[in-house]
Amino acid sequence: MSLHNLTNTPGAVRRKKRVGCGESSGSGKTCGRGTKGQMSRSGHKRKPNFEGGQMKLIRRMPKVGFSNEARSRDFVPVNLSQLAKFAEGAEVSPETLAQAGVLREPQKEVKILGDGEMAHKLTVKAHAFSASAKSKIEAAGGTCTVIG
Repeated sequence: MSLHNLTNTPGAVRRKKRVGCGESSGSGKTCGRGTKGQMSRSGHKRKPNFEGGQMKLIRRMPKVGFSNEARSRDFVPVNLSQLAKFAEGAEVSPETLAQAGVLREPQKEVKILGDGEMAHKLTVKAHAFSASAKSKIEAAGGTCTVIG
């Protein structure tokens, strides 16, 4: 296969429409543009949001409300029941959770939630704790440390 062997499949390329070649050709005189108006003039480009001089849809829509998305934090939830697999006295952090297979995305922030029971003492380091999780960890003799 070489460059000089390449050809298009039949019908892939159409011939250029030759306009202005007499009235009987079907696209003579006005060349298929109709009569008068900005669309018949040369150099006119249709803007994607132009609505013929009418107020644009984007300008008619109400622009109200508030979005806190830029300041919101995206936490990965981890329940106390998932911390039961760690040995007593172990230090639990996002890195150790990822190694144990609890976290799929170790680069995200971790929030410990209070679903489940704490049977033994753990040192837990996370980005956030729910109130119930913090009280259960501390009741079992463990400590909660907020990181980042």
